[in-house]
Amino acid sequence: MQQFENFRASSLYCQKCKAAMPVRERLLLILPEKEIYDYLCTGCASSLGQREVTMGEKHLQKQLAARKGRSAPARSLFLP
Repeated sequence: MQQFENFRASSLYCQKCKAAMPVRERLLLILPEKEIYDYLCTGCASSLGQREVTMGEKHLQKQLAARKGRSAPARSLFLP
């Protein structure tokens, strides 16, 4: 059972701001086997960390999203 496959940071500690600050994710580099994202502080725009997403993880995310998008077959309602 894989409960925690992917983490995305919403806030990280910034040394310049001396506080936990909200971050935004910026695509830094695209490689054939992975993508590298940079976390930037919303207060001072300092780089606070990186996240790597492999193509296998990205493919898995697409499959899971497709499964969630499927719903049960629509049933028609017959009103008297």
